[in-house]
Amino acid sequence: MAETFEQAHPGTAVTVNFDGSQRLRTQLEHGAQADLFASADSEQMDALLQAGLITDHPVDFAANQVVFLVHKEFPTANLPDLAAPEVRIVLAHPQAPAGRYSRAVIAQMRNHPEYGPTWADGILSNLVSEEPNVRSVAQKVALGEADAGITYRTDALPAYTAQQVNVLPLPESVNVTARYPIAILRESPQPQLAQAFINFVLSPDGQAILERNGFDPPVHRPITSP
Repeated sequence: MAETFEQAHPGTAVTVNFDGSQRLRTQLEHGAQADLFASADSEQMDALLQAGLITDHPVDFAANQVVFLVHKEFPTANLPDLAAPEVRIVLAHPQAPAGRYSRAVIAQMRNHPEYGPTWADGILSNLVSEEPNVRSVAQKVALGEADAGITYRTDALPAYTAQQVNVLPLPESVNVTARYPIAILRESPQPQLAQAFINFVLSPDGQAILERNGFDPPVHRPITSP
């Protein structure tokens, strides 16, 4: 998306910084300079709204689902077996959006007739690592440092990861929709250019790029502070 935007705006350079949304929010709260903030959940964006660091109501630009990634050398590929003893599970940290989504799914699985509390407790008992962002979860599973982990569906698409993992969808009745909001920061030195980038992300061309990379269309409603 950055490359396409640069081509349409000669002389413009787009610098993208990726990390867990909670880490990016903290950086901004401590004075990091940026024009735009895009988050994998509304909680981080709401915090910046409350702090007065956002100029306007954010808008959703994409959505996603969470899945289990299982290393291909793991002897089985079904959800019930992941709660068995000594299976190595990795999740994103609870403060990271992916970590909250993961635990929300696990909590809802407690009421699922095919899984229930025993399965949910088994998954949490098998937790061997909490990562600062979802990319680290996918990397640990792909490298075989963990048997399985919960990530976004899109994290299974990069070529190396796709070669190393199997994807296990979660029951639709318990899955969550990850919302991705974007907004201009109040101290942006280039608010008009920042708005142009948001317009591109929301345009048919921008949405087509997101779709090719596995994202769902956005939830079209503004995010307001609590």
